[in-house]
Amino acid sequence: MTSAVVSSWHAAAVHIPPPLLFTDGRERTSRIPLALTPAPEPAAGAVEAPGAPAVTRVTRAVLALGIVLLLLATSGWTTVRQRPLSGPPREAALAAWERDRIDGRPLPAPAGAPPRTVAAFFARLGPDRAERLAARHPLVVGNLNGAPAALRYRANRISLSRALTAERGRVDDPRLTAEGRHEALRRVHRFTSLLRPERQVLAFDPTGTGRTAEVLGDLERAERISVIVPGVDTNLLTFQKTHNRYGAPAGMARALYEAERRTAPGARIAVIAWADYTAPAAVNVDAATGRLAAHGAERLVALTSALPGHARVALFCHSYGSVLCGIAAPRLPGRVTDLAVAGSPGMRAERAEDLGTPARVWAMRDPDDWIADVPHLEVGGIGHGADPAEPEFGARILSAAGAAGHSGYFEPGTESLGNLAAIGVGAYERLVCAHADRACHDGIFAAEGL
Repeated sequence: MTSAVVSSWHAAAVHIPPPLLFTDGRERTSRIPLALTPAPEPAAGAVEAPGAPAVTRVTRAVLALGIVLLLLATSGWTTVRQRPLSGPPREAALAAWERDRIDGRPLPAPAGAPPRTVAAFFARLGPDRAERLAARHPLVVGNLNGAPAALRYRANRISLSRALTAERGRVDDPRLTAEGRHEALRRVHRFTSLLRPERQVLAFDPTGTGRTAEVLGDLERAERISVIVPGVDTNLLTFQKTHNRYGAPAGMARALYEAERRTAPGARIAVIAWADYTAPAAVNVDAATGRLAAHGAERLVALTSALPGHARVALFCHSYGSVLCGIAAPRLPGRVTDLAVAGSPGMRAERAEDLGTPARVWAMRDPDDWIADVPHLEVGGIGHGADPAEPEFGARILSAAGAAGHSGYFEPGTESLGNLAAIGVGAYERLVCAHADRACHDGIFAAEGL
């Protein structure tokens, strides 16, 4: 922790947006000034008592931690505390899979088999036997990296249908509280929506607060694939929303998919709304540390390594999702050519080059985004490091004009969405830089052979 960072907060008015919840769970934010005045710096040339520098450093570190925790506690990183869904279906499904045999041989390990091994297994199996296997083990096949995408869609429809039947049976259970019935109804609505014929669910697990991922477009034939990695308060029930539609993964993906189609008509594209990790669900230490991001990074690396074909892949990481993407960066496959972050609290790196990826790193932040008020630092595991939207980080800085706050980057008609779509389809010449220059374009056209 440097004195420059601490002194920047001296006698400053810091605007902090605490969350205000409506009765329907929606969030309103306001900006309240808070004066944070750390201990003054020693005068130039002053002689400090023995041991004073060490004490000062400790004081500054404690102050920095206090600032981070205070801002996190009041800044609206979350909206609603979700109650865990009931039952442990994943464990039972995995146990049944492990006991099963085909031609006397065990089935591929869901967590350990490389995607190419899983793909080869299903290729040898043939479509009929693969369909029967998916019907016996839908929760495993529907989440199995390397399994054909179409087979995963069908398996997840089976799992969703079973989950819907179970929740409908719970809605009128007299043992449930009013809140319990409300949650059951929300799950009924979510499962019903995901079961619509046009939806392609690539991952579904109702365990805990739930995880899911959805594909827009033809994943198997795509030449370019965009993956949206959302942030805090992402779970099965918040996957899509009526209010703040484009702040939820499903709405983000729909907006990006349509914008990419307008940007490159006729291009073979696919967009994945990837809510297939356990995100922080409340304002707590999880939102300020990288623990859940590290677990999510493992899953993101597995997904990108198992995508079909040879399409180029771009990652679009929002808020806490950018922490996850930063941790995953060194292990991402070479087909990931672009990594774009919006409203980032940090990527667990001090500079873009420290991410250890050959992918181009992009960053944007709307001037009204409250994430700018959170100190971009890391002390004792708290905080996520440098601000990717500052020039010193070394990312290519894009315009976010029109985004209007922390959750508006995917709003249709914004310059932020236009930039994200241009990255997704490789239309780099259409990118609008954050400043009145073309610095974000440097070296791209030569690298792309344009």
